[in-house]
Amino acid sequence: MDILAELNPEQREAVEATGGPVLILAGPGSGKTRVITHRVAYLIKVCGISPRHIMAVTFTNKAAREMEARLYQLVSSSVKDLTLGTFHAICVRILRRDGKAVGVDPRFVIYDDEDQLSLIKRSLKEVGLDPKQYAPRAIASAMGAAKSRTVVPADYIQQGRSYFDEVVGRVYERYQQLLTESNALDFDDLLMKTVLLFRGSPEILSRYQTRYRHIQVDEFQDTNLVQYELIKQIGDGHRNICVVGDPDQSIYSWRSADLRNILSFEKDYPEAKVVLLEQNYRSTKNILEAASCLISANQERKAKGLWTNNETGELTTVVETYTEQEEAQFVVNEIERLVEQRGVRLGGCAVMYRTNAQSRALEEAFVRFGTPYKLVAGTRFYERREVKDIIAYLRLTQNPDDSVSLLRIINVPGRGIGQQTLAKLSNWAKSMGVSQYEALCRISELKDDEKPLFSPYITGKLVGFLNLMEGFITQSRELNLVALFDLVVESSGYREYILGQPDGEERWDNILELRTVAQQYRDLKPRDGLTTFLEGVTLISDVDGLDETVDTVTLITLHQAKGLEFPVVFIVGMEDGILPHFRSFDDPAQMEEERRLCYVGITRAKWRVYLVRAFRRSLMGSSTINRPSRFLDDIPRQLISGSSLWPGEEGQIASAVYSWNRSSAPSLPTDDSLPVQGLKAGNHVRHGIFGDGVVVSCQPVNGDSEVIVAFRGAGVKKLLLSFAKLEKVA
Repeated sequence: MDILAELNPEQREAVEATGGPVLILAGPGSGKTRVITHRVAYLIKVCGISPRHIMAVTFTNKAAREMEARLYQLVSSSVKDLTLGTFHAICVRILRRDGKAVGVDPRFVIYDDEDQLSLIKRSLKEVGLDPKQYAPRAIASAMGAAKSRTVVPADYIQQGRSYFDEVVGRVYERYQQLLTESNALDFDDLLMKTVLLFRGSPEILSRYQTRYRHIQVDEFQDTNLVQYELIKQIGDGHRNICVVGDPDQSIYSWRSADLRNILSFEKDYPEAKVVLLEQNYRSTKNILEAASCLISANQERKAKGLWTNNETGELTTVVETYTEQEEAQFVVNEIERLVEQRGVRLGGCAVMYRTNAQSRALEEAFVRFGTPYKLVAGTRFYERREVKDIIAYLRLTQNPDDSVSLLRIINVPGRGIGQQTLAKLSNWAKSMGVSQYEALCRISELKDDEKPLFSPYITGKLVGFLNLMEGFITQSRELNLVALFDLVVESSGYREYILGQPDGEERWDNILELRTVAQQYRDLKPRDGLTTFLEGVTLISDVDGLDETVDTVTLITLHQAKGLEFPVVFIVGMEDGILPHFRSFDDPAQMEEERRLCYVGITRAKWRVYLVRAFRRSLMGSSTINRPSRFLDDIPRQLISGSSLWPGEEGQIASAVYSWNRSSAPSLPTDDSLPVQGLKAGNHVRHGIFGDGVVVSCQPVNGDSEVIVAFRGAGVKKLLLSFAKLEKVA
């Protein structure tokens, strides 16, 4: 196979640049995954580099799986010797092997977001603060930002400038102590601990530098400071670092991603070769031109001349509706029209939005019209209660010091162990400086003449749970993962417990699905299978489980949509305050990120884009009239096919987008039931074209009256009374 045969000249240049640092600026749809995989194959097959000396880093498990599949076709079995995975997965491997040098026990468990919040709430209480007064998520965000800069608690407390910093510092310090007691790391620790390991152990770093002669990093614009330092630490041994990314798609600053990493790469590596991938293979010419005009308004970027050999395609459709309900109805109706008249699959359509709250009106419309959909980042499989419970049993089996898992399942199923007992157990364990599991062990070892901590009844319940877990721990050394899984589910009483609930069958199906996942690890050695399984289910992300073969419409946030593609894309909420979000109004850097977010959404589309807004929107408890998104003004008129669902404007460019007087929005009535020129909600009317219908609402608008009517054959229509010529029937 000629590895270079299917590449365009720029892609070939990027693949063949194997010596020294390389910066590949890859526009959307330009084939960057193909370039990375072909670079790896080229290094192995042409340059003779052993796969063992190559590291390829991605940001999602989905991307890693796709890269692995492509590489298998190119280099076959050599894939198994590569170091390929996400930043977090690679750091887990490093810490399991060498983490002792920085105080990390190789048997550590990984706490996910829910576990982290649980431990933060406990930390707040233990430092004398009220979790209801100080938002745990805000504290988690502040701690995550600190860890992205490798700022440990002592330094954070010293650097604090505000009272909130003082609160975070106190919680951060106790939180890390509790993590250590539980032999646990959170996601941010995986990165920070690895960097601190390399800083403090040059001999260990040297070993990794010697091994990894070539490093490839995907989505480099999304790296934060600790990830950048990690790559620099390992890569400085040979300086064969190839980073691939696009500053125009940097949308994760809230996760501490630092755009400067890619913009300043050439300063840190002045000898770097820069390759531009500008040919787009995904979108039509019109979509690409609209996106390019939009993003060109940003200042913090590296200019690219995107182009494509694809067809010209249809213009971007800008649509204005009246409310978010009408916005959702338009989306559903248009998708159904595309399916029936244009042969589009439901699975080829995605509806994207800025905030999760926007999905409510959309979901209601899809349910009402019976159109199949899937909501990305609804309740994720691994966040479902029954799944978390079984995982907690298995985590506690692997690591008895895991206090979060212990507190989760010590009374699930119910064993008569209440919150007061658990609080007393926690305080006693804290006073002795041991884990809660070790405290249970000491309770079981008390002699008859020693003063008991609990009543004989409660002591018996606690010791019973301890004996149950001790049995699981013993069996985990002998049984494969599936056999251990079955033992836990049956012996704990969880199967009987879950099937006794009203929705028990559905929840039991989820447990069986988790067992299916466990079967992938049944051939590993007992303890190895358990450890690997727990790593896998903890590090998975929202889009990792997205099944693109299922024929349903995808509802997804713009942030989650990066890396995906669809034939048809709807972006709803194109209003100032929504997209761009109101929090960005006073921050030019944040405004540029909002524009990049819109750019990412548009460039997910292959052949059709709809930009939809509502004139009036109820969101987060209030109803507002929002201006059209300023980003619409960045797209030239000749690239837009506009329409408005306002009466009398069918087929025209949305007037409110381009000619609506933004300073004189119409006032809104407070009572839709008020009669308007003899009509009120519930009246039966007749229209010369639409036929018979029922009035849904009436309200005055700019000297006229707006009437919404549900017609028997024509559906819901919004009409101006002066033009509609409605006849009142009853």
